Amino acid sequence: MVQVDISQLSAECNAWREQLRIYRDEFTKDENRIRQVAGRPLSKDQLQEVEHLHNQFHIQLINIHDLKQAIKTYDRRLNINSPERTGATEEISSTHESLLEQYRALELTLQELRDEFNRFLSRTS
Repeated sequence: MVQVDISQLSAECNAWREQLRIYRDEFTKDENRIRQVAGRPLSKDQLQEVEHLHNQFHIQLINIHDLKQAIKTYDRRLNINSPERTGATEEISSTHESLLEQYRALELTLQELRDEFNRFLSRTS
């Protein structure tokens, strides 16, 4: 049986949630910026890009929220069910690894969206 320190897992969860809060704040600001850009004179293609980016910001903000909540639920379960234990079972480790994979995948998606948004801004400035 694999044993992992519960406090270490919990600390990782807290770090992920803090980074997700930072992403949430950043993408909320970017969503507002895209609304401001939409108020300027733009070509039809640029307006389609604005709509696409706005939709992506909305979707990714939902994804950030959902993952943050999943991590929070997992962290609570860790701490409620195992406060006296120093080790975690394979099931807990497996859940942790799954959340880590989801977190990394979301980070990659967010970076791609950030890059796409910055390219759009540079073309419309």
